[in-house]
Amino acid sequence: MSEVIAVGLTDAPVADRAVAWAASRARDRRQRLRLVSILGGAVGVVGEDALVDRLLTEMRDRAEATAAGLRAAGVEVEVVVERGNPTEKLIAAAEGAALLVIGSDHRGPRAGATRGPHGFRIVSAAPCPVVVVPDFDLGERRGVVVGVDGSETSEHAVSWAAAEADRLGEPLIAIGAWVPLPAPGNRGTYPEQYLQNMQALTEETLSIALAGLRSRYPDLEIVARAERGYPAEMINRHAATARLVVVGTHGRGAFRRFVLGSVSYDVLTHLATVTTAVR
Repeated sequence: MSEVIAVGLTDAPVADRAVAWAASRARDRRQRLRLVSILGGAVGVVGEDALVDRLLTEMRDRAEATAAGLRAAGVEVEVVVERGNPTEKLIAAAEGAALLVIGSDHRGPRAGATRGPHGFRIVSAAPCPVVVVPDFDLGERRGVVVGVDGSETSEHAVSWAAAEADRLGEPLIAIGAWVPLPAPGNRGTYPEQYLQNMQALTEETLSIALAGLRSRYPDLEIVARAERGYPAEMINRHAATARLVVVGTHGRGAFRRFVLGSVSYDVLTHLATVTTAVR
């Protein structure tokens, strides 16, 4: 496992939450924290170089001040301050890292229209799991929620979530969701046996996905939920009271910048808690 956690540092308030989350994990796991601050937006107009130099100096001063406070709290910290495309530079800074932590611009269900994190492209293209921290107070929450659908991506998510739940002493809440075939004109009427079979298949998928976890983590509390409904909606419903959500993503392929998967995209768009995207 890498000994580095990278975290994006900006002037947005949510960056403080992201840094605090990353620093807490780094301290607990004795990992090094990499503070990454990127200056973007330069276009090369006359007089811009002097401004860029001043801004880079200010950014480094702020990053070093943040690092000093974290070091005083027992966290090993390195600072990276660069100029360039923020998305590309942050992804590059995460090479070889165990985690990349970023802040979201989503402020929760009471803030009006939902909107996703700035970092959809970061989540899609990052070389490591990405943790997205929301910009609202989580309060007292319990549980690590993970979506299960039987895919290879889901297997990775379950493995990561189980290890994290065991480390935190939290229950693992595995969600399997199903919806009946859309049938125009049937007005939601389905044979009872068909619905029972769908439920049974989802329960079996959960059982297979969770097999072996009890022997690997004997003290881990595991809660399996097979529910009728759209996966993202079911995950977000449980996420509303959870400490952490883990979703599997596609990506790092030919279209890695654009492919997240509909469930992970919807979960990140309606961010209900700290969410980790793994592949």
